[in-house]
Amino acid sequence: MRLKSIQKCQPGDKLARSIYAENGTVLVGAGVELTQRMIGRLMSKNINSLYIQDERTDDIMVDTVISEGTRRQAMSIIHDTFRSVQEVPQKWQQLFTDKNLGRQLRQVMAAVADELKGSKSAINLLADACAFDNYIFSHSFNVALYSTALAINTGCTEREILDVSIGGMLHDIGKVQIPDTILKKPGRLTPEEFEVMKKHTEIGFEMLRRQDDIPLLAAHCAFQHHERWDGSGYPRHLKQDQIHPFGRLMAVADVFDALTSDRIYRRGMLPHEAMEVLYSGSGRLFDQFYVEALRDTIALYPVGLSVTLNTGVSGIVIDFNKGMPSRPLIRILVDEDGQELAQPYECDLSKILSLMIVACGDLV
Repeated sequence: MRLKSIQKCQPGDKLARSIYAENGTVLVGAGVELTQRMIGRLMSKNINSLYIQDERTDDIMVDTVISEGTRRQAMSIIHDTFRSVQEVPQKWQQLFTDKNLGRQLRQVMAAVADELKGSKSAINLLADACAFDNYIFSHSFNVALYSTALAINTGCTEREILDVSIGGMLHDIGKVQIPDTILKKPGRLTPEEFEVMKKHTEIGFEMLRRQDDIPLLAAHCAFQHHERWDGSGYPRHLKQDQIHPFGRLMAVADVFDALTSDRIYRRGMLPHEAMEVLYSGSGRLFDQFYVEALRDTIALYPVGLSVTLNTGVSGIVIDFNKGMPSRPLIRILVDEDGQELAQPYECDLSKILSLMIVACGDLV
């Protein structure tokens, strides 16, 4: 299988991995043959790439860091919780008593943490395409995964990992009270609109901090995920160690997912591109410790991604090297003249340091 831009997908291409709806159910199953109408529909649902069956790479397997069942349960809780709060904001507190929301959150995020601990793969959220109408749903799920993995990989205790997990899932809950005209505005916000948008951190904190079933530190994740290392963030302009470690961790996870996600006004970056943006703000906007931890947590070059090397040859990423995320294993399929090779070969960039990835994109 290989990763293919939705713009390059053609009728007749067969899915190698399922596509999920925003509530966690399977929308289109693996093995389904794409039609033009289906491709257009997926594009409208903010999907920018798919894993497609390809005989040249049919032996390549893409690992998922959590199981389909756990993913479905987590996304379903996010979907139902945010929808309920949007529809009847004043009933937020009833969710904890009527639906045992706190218990459900702890259970599903504990399962997520257990599966992440047992996985040897780097996180590749491109592996599971999700069609969504509401960006907040997908973003909350992704940030929960990144922040949980970061907590695990930076030596947090079991209790801290669970607190961070719940904080990641609910960090943007305050946005349910921000008008859609601001949330979904395709262009740049006016200064007045941005002031309204910034209120989501305080709204989320107030919604969460009085709930017995929600850890107070999770509420602080909602409160501090837009604070910045140099004090330029909001709502309190905290800097460096004034920001709780979970706030610093959440800021990195939040920005990375925002950069790699498709938005109304721009296409998402590839993981290595987003990582460069974080590097540029390391020690200024973001805690360098968590930026480096994220680098070692994610798949900078996801398996199945098409790449071109500095020698002019092109191929597919087939595996990653733990400890050297920028130097994956490549199967070369196309020579420097653009001709498909009769006998593809593999090269390990961690062992051939003169080779470099200079471009990413679909093969001819």
